[in-house]
Amino acid sequence: MTAGEDPLVRFVGVDKTFDGQTLVIEDLSLDIRSGEFLTLLGPSGSGKTTTLMMLAGFEVPTRGDIRLAGRSIRDLPPHKRNIGVVFQNYALFPHMTVGENVAFPLLARRVAKGERTRRVSQALDMVRLRGFEARRPGQLSGGQQQRVALARALIFDPKLVLMDEPLGALDKQLREHMQIEVKHIHERIGVTVVYVTHDQSEALTMSDRIAVFRQGRIEQLATPAELYEAPGNSFVARFIGESNRLVGKIVKLARDECLVEVGSETVRALPVKVEGPGGSTQLSIRPESVKLAPDPDRCPNVFEARVRELIYLGHHTRVRVSVCGHDDFVIKVGRGSEGPSLRVGQTLRIGWTVEDCRALDAP
Repeated sequence: MTAGEDPLVRFVGVDKTFDGQTLVIEDLSLDIRSGEFLTLLGPSGSGKTTTLMMLAGFEVPTRGDIRLAGRSIRDLPPHKRNIGVVFQNYALFPHMTVGENVAFPLLARRVAKGERTRRVSQALDMVRLRGFEARRPGQLSGGQQQRVALARALIFDPKLVLMDEPLGALDKQLREHMQIEVKHIHERIGVTVVYVTHDQSEALTMSDRIAVFRQGRIEQLATPAELYEAPGNSFVARFIGESNRLVGKIVKLARDECLVEVGSETVRALPVKVEGPGGSTQLSIRPESVKLAPDPDRCPNVFEARVRELIYLGHHTRVRVSVCGHDDFVIKVGRGSEGPSLRVGQTLRIGWTVEDCRALDAP
C-alpha cells in the first residue's frame, strides 16, 4: 500500500472459538491490499478456512472486528457484503444451464434481462467458455465447471473474491493449468483475491503475498520469494519448499554470523531466530544452494560428504549424501551443471555460504 492508503480488508484482533474454550483463530490482525492476490497457506486445522469463512460472513468472530473498505462487516449478512466466493466443490446448480448458473447472482440482484445476457457473455469470454451457455454442469469437465464457478463469482463486479481450495478436486496437470488461468484472470481484471490452500507450490505460483498459518496464528506474511529465501522460523522453512535441517548448538553469536556445533563439525550461519551461546538451533539450507567442489575462499562452509543415492528427475538430479553426521542431506544438481561426475559411494566436498544457511529456532 502507498502511504495513506487504507487496506481493502482489515482483521483487527480477531479470535474465533467454536466450543468456548479452544481458540481456532487467536488475535488475528491482517491487512489485505486492494487488488492483491493473498493466499492463506497452512496445514489442515491451522485456521485458514475459518478465517476465509469469517470474511465471507458464514462464521462470526468471537472477538475483534473485520472491516471491508473501512466499514465493519462483523454483523453484515453474507449476501450484503458484495463478495464473490468459489468453493472446491463448485456449488453449481445441476438443474440450471451454464448461462443460468453464471447469471444467478445478477438475477438475485434484479438486473434486467438484457444486461444479464450481455454480462454473462462477457464473463464466459473471460474464462474462455463462450458457446457453453446451454450446457449443464454434468456435461462439463472438472476444469470447465471450475471456470463456470469463477465466472459466477466475478459477474457482479465484487470488491473481493474468496477461493477455498478451488482446484483441490482437479488432477495434477489440470490443476497446474488452472493455477495459471486464475492468475492471468486476476491480472487482467485487478480484483482482490483471498485464496486458501494447503499446497505450497500452488501458493508460490499464484500469490502476491502469502500468510502462513499454524494453530490459528500467522507465522509469517511475505512475498513468495521472501518466504522461500528468507523463512523467519523453522516451521516456515519446513513448510515452504524443501529444506535441509541440521540441529546443533550455538557456540558463538554475533549480529551477522553465528558458529554452530553440528556433530563434530562447526558451521557458520546467519542468525535469524536464535538464543544466545549454548542454545539449540536448527539450520536451514535449501538443496539448490549447496555447491559441489566449492571454492573455500567464496564458500566458508566446506565439508566432506558421501553420496548415498542419486535420483534423476529430468531438470535436476537429486543427490542424497551423508554430511555433518546427517544421512539425509539433499543436494539438487541442475541439468547441465558443471562439477564432478557423481556415483553412489563416492566421497566429495560440498559447501554453502553463510547467507544460505539460516539459524532458526530449534524444533
